[in-house]
Amino acid sequence: MEPGRTEMANKTRPAHPPAGLGRMVGVGVIGLSAGGGWGAGAHLPAMSAVGGFEVRGLVGSSSASGRAASEVFGVDAYDSAAALAGAADIDLVVVAVKTPRHRELILPVLAAGKPVLGEWPFAVNLPEAEEMARAAQGIPTFVGLQGRSSPKFRWLADLVAQGYVGQVLSATVLATFDEWGGPVHEQSLYMLDRDQGATMLGIGFGHAMDTAALVVGELQDVMAATAVRHPEVPLAQSGRMVAMTAEDQIAVVGTLAGGAVLSAHHRGGTASGSGFLMVIDGTDGTLEISAPHHAHIGPVKVRGGRGRDRLAPLMLPESYDRYPHLADTAIHSLTHAYSGIGDVFRGGTPAVPDFAHAVRRHRLLDAVLRSAATGRRVQL
Repeated sequence: MEPGRTEMANKTRPAHPPAGLGRMVGVGVIGLSAGGGWGAGAHLPAMSAVGGFEVRGLVGSSSASGRAASEVFGVDAYDSAAALAGAADIDLVVVAVKTPRHRELILPVLAAGKPVLGEWPFAVNLPEAEEMARAAQGIPTFVGLQGRSSPKFRWLADLVAQGYVGQVLSATVLATFDEWGGPVHEQSLYMLDRDQGATMLGIGFGHAMDTAALVVGELQDVMAATAVRHPEVPLAQSGRMVAMTAEDQIAVVGTLAGGAVLSAHHRGGTASGSGFLMVIDGTDGTLEISAPHHAHIGPVKVRGGRGRDRLAPLMLPESYDRYPHLADTAIHSLTHAYSGIGDVFRGGTPAVPDFAHAVRRHRLLDAVLRSAATGRRVQL
């Protein structure tokens, strides 16, 4: 980091309006590492694909990592989130670090009045999410629930709204995840701790149920059962067994607006490996959505049938996809999210979920835990 850079940044703390049409959006990334990771491997190429974004600063996990990343990416390293947000050339701050650190990093950015993109899981728990959403009043915010920007899930939402299946009778969501129950790497050990927010409930279930809600609507209530069936999992490097307290079995049932029933079962560490399947049955037809792994970032196949027709592949209309050359890649949905963020900076209508939406999703996660703990149905 340049001598005096933090002092200079702190002198420029007053917020300024978002970048206008034709002006590059200056981005600061917290979690941009010289060693790779989601920030470098996903956020940077997504911004590049959209255009109009320019990374101008970063914060590393330490001074040494910040200096290393600064050399690799050719931008200034700052020693804190507040210093980064206070820089006059930063219009948007991206927080792409482990969930337990989100609050301590996002609140100083909001205090500086700067727009924020916070990755999902947004918070460790519901009270923390509500605190950050309150602090964001009047400031543009975005949350990394990329499934809401997926061309296929936006198309599916329109299909259902336009009556492809008729009146929705039920929706079923099944998912399996290798990460909770299978071998785990040292850097992912925090994901095994149910109190750290980055669990199967937060990541796998949270993303999957958010995309389901986009298509069929929000649950009005929930009855849940959870379990930890893998109290110990092996380390990938050595095979040594380590403790896991995060739930690896999550089963829920609830009602949607209008009376349709949604059921979901998410399983960790199953022998069949990762996968996603959603079936929507209606009075006039059926939709089946499948993916080999996390549907919000992986390739998705859609089959549908109306009346007594057998299910057949349905193809995404070209009008939904701004970046077809990225289809079936891990950054496809994220690129569309950045496209939506760019629209906001140009004065367009927000189409990317914000911190208020993140609170709604955390309310569902909290309701699942409360229902499982009490054996009672929880109203949403």
